[in-house]
Amino acid sequence: MEQFITDKIQDEAINDLGQLVGIASFNEAAEDKAPFGKGPKAALDKALELVSKLGFKTYEDPNGYYGYADIGEGDETFGIVGHLDEVPAGNLEAWNVEPYKLTVKDGKLYGRGTQDDKGPTIAAIYAIKAILDKGYKFNKKIRVIFGTDEEILWRCLAEYNKKEDPIDLGIAPDAEFPLIYAEKGLQQSYLTGPGSTELNLDLENAFNAVPGKAIYDGPKQAEVMAALQKHDFDADQKDGSIEVHGKSVHAMNAPEGTNAVVRLGIALAEVFPDIKVLQFLKNFGEDANATNLLGDVSDDVSGKLTFNISSLKITSEESRMQIDLRIPVKVDHDQLIQQVSDAVAKFDMKYENFDYVAPLYVPTDSELVQTLMQTYQDLTGDTESKPAISGGATFARTMHNCVAFGGMLPTTPDFMHQANENWSKADMRKAMEIFAEAIYRLCV
Repeated sequence: MEQFITDKIQDEAINDLGQLVGIASFNEAAEDKAPFGKGPKAALDKALELVSKLGFKTYEDPNGYYGYADIGEGDETFGIVGHLDEVPAGNLEAWNVEPYKLTVKDGKLYGRGTQDDKGPTIAAIYAIKAILDKGYKFNKKIRVIFGTDEEILWRCLAEYNKKEDPIDLGIAPDAEFPLIYAEKGLQQSYLTGPGSTELNLDLENAFNAVPGKAIYDGPKQAEVMAALQKHDFDADQKDGSIEVHGKSVHAMNAPEGTNAVVRLGIALAEVFPDIKVLQFLKNFGEDANATNLLGDVSDDVSGKLTFNISSLKITSEESRMQIDLRIPVKVDHDQLIQQVSDAVAKFDMKYENFDYVAPLYVPTDSELVQTLMQTYQDLTGDTESKPAISGGATFARTMHNCVAFGGMLPTTPDFMHQANENWSKADMRKAMEIFAEAIYRLCV
């Protein structure tokens, strides 16, 4: 195999990565031609400037939603789908370096975005440059697509898909090697029903997390505490309130968590038997696969449905829950939603859509998956790691015949969304080598 990546190529990549890390590109209030705030727009402008200098032909959406850079020619388009937005740095005191300045220290590249997803995107771009520097020509058009709203609602690529022709095959370098070939459908919704004058409750949490605690400061606390103890639910009572303890995990792994909101709801159902939403929770129970509600919902590719209830609100006017469903790739979405609607109607509740992201499924015997897997194995010697399925979501699912491929190795420590986010130079080098060889095999 040809050695595409040199010290010079990696140094150039790190230099450009530093320019992107220097831009704080988290979502803020919309401005003119900057729908997700000035930071993501500035990162998009900078990325297009950098790739233009490398010989790519660039385009920026007039409204600032996305941009892309093309190189090579052919009847097919190979896409590389990355994102330039990021989560905020958070507590600056937890950082040992300046989050918006690339710091090279002990063989590691520190800064927000080094792992997620500025680093892998730059690594893929310079893998392309490395192939060109060797004198090769591409038999496909290669398009690097820059998203700017991955951490929020993916509105950037929704706009892209409205306006642009689809790619024929591609990768999203925003996960872990070797690759993810199946991602469950992601449905976030509300269940609403009648309110109650007996109880006022406001337990609000993020859709995509199993709530690890729930605080109750309403009436009949002695009875509620007794019901919690009856079910052997972990809870403390002090200072005029009850705190129910659970275990918080990402919604895609909901069965591995302990849902404190559901546990409180089950206990409250015994004390307030006339409140419909509480009877629903009692019936639902602690089965995060929703078998009590829907029966067995699963397939032979991606396993079982997960069903996370993250929030519960009860007022005199209405009751409202937030739910997060991770739907197996072969399950019909519309039929499932009708099934959910019918099931909750028995408790005088209604289903309301919030957001849906379709699943990803590229068969493991496809040319794309076979080529990427063989490349990964040839360059790492790792024949144990297999193509993966995920309840999470990457930009790969927004494109035709696209999978999540890298840029983190299975041995790379995960610092995404954390203080002191960093990516080792050695791991970046290996990712660049894998990207280059994969692109060479698919596009030369």
